Amino acid sequence: MKIDHLITSPTLLLDEKICRANIATMAKKAQEHGVQLRPHLKTPQSQEIASWLREYNVQAITTSSLQMANYFMADGWKDITVAFPVNIREMGLINRLASQIQLNLVIENEEAILALKEHLKHSVGIWIKINLGNNRTGLNPDQTDKMQELLKVIKTVPQLKAIGILGHAGQSYYSRGNTAIRQIHDNTLKICHQLKAIFPTLKISIGDTPTVSVATNFSGVDEIRPGNFFFYDLMQYQIGSCTLESIAVAMACPVVAKHPERKEIVVHGGAVHFSKDHLLFDNGTSYYGLVCQRQDKDDSWQLLPTQAYLRGLSQEHGIIAADHDFIQSVEIGSLLYILPIHSCLTANLMKKYLTLDGRTISMMPTLFN
Repeated sequence: MKIDHLITSPTLLLDEKICRANIATMAKKAQEHGVQLRPHLKTPQSQEIASWLREYNVQAITTSSLQMANYFMADGWKDITVAFPVNIREMGLINRLASQIQLNLVIENEEAILALKEHLKHSVGIWIKINLGNNRTGLNPDQTDKMQELLKVIKTVPQLKAIGILGHAGQSYYSRGNTAIRQIHDNTLKICHQLKAIFPTLKISIGDTPTVSVATNFSGVDEIRPGNFFFYDLMQYQIGSCTLESIAVAMACPVVAKHPERKEIVVHGGAVHFSKDHLLFDNGTSYYGLVCQRQDKDDSWQLLPTQAYLRGLSQEHGIIAADHDFIQSVEIGSLLYILPIHSCLTANLMKKYLTLDGRTISMMPTLFN
């Protein structure tokens, strides 16, 4: 590619055109179905990429931490939900953010509410966290008595305003194909309808990229919070929530060694660049990424005619399994382009992007105080 001369070490490439198209598609879907799009910015973690949302009148965002909320507040975002249970040890940062923006927090226990009651100096919105089936955290949907109790306690705190009920159907990441994804979404909608009947004044917020990308029915839902849709990745492709043409990022990794006798190529690009997330081929073999090539005629990444894949990772090393002809065609010092399994974690590790026209896009610093 034209930017190859700029790359000396593992580099996360961003196809801005594809990313913007993904944003446009999701914004259009939200508008057509009458739901608010509150994108989760834990995927791009970039003020510049977040600014592209403003072209579609997106006014509210989601983050995974208070520190991330602080970073995006600095770029003018005024309505931010931190979709992680309140950490009461961060009360200082909660107060700082709440003094400047509409900050929305997630709770699932009375202890957090009482801590906010004692220390909170400014008003915040509150979402009650529910478990939509991934069993990570949150109240079970049938614990409506507990939800009622929490709402009563919230009403005793002048600084708190109950907004609604929030969940994430993360189990969709284990599904394969549109039918399985839709089954998870249909179950989510059933829960939403049940809760709306009991709590008609509360909003319902859901947010996982697989179901939101595939679903065509959002009845009973007020807000969606997808994040991975900015870039998509091989996991989303295997799930069935995107096409290869929708994947906006790829890692460029320098070739440092070849071992034809083992049918392997060694690249600079290891676990500290890709993470240890992996998928399985049909035969049970693990892989951490797939080698691709650039199809300039349709501006997308395409898999090689003969499969080459990231078979193993250590800290800095990546081991590519490939056939003899491909290994012979690759030169030491050349670049291989690899689609990541999980773009969110890869981006978080790399901390910046190189666009295909040679621009560097920065991300949230590791520490932002």
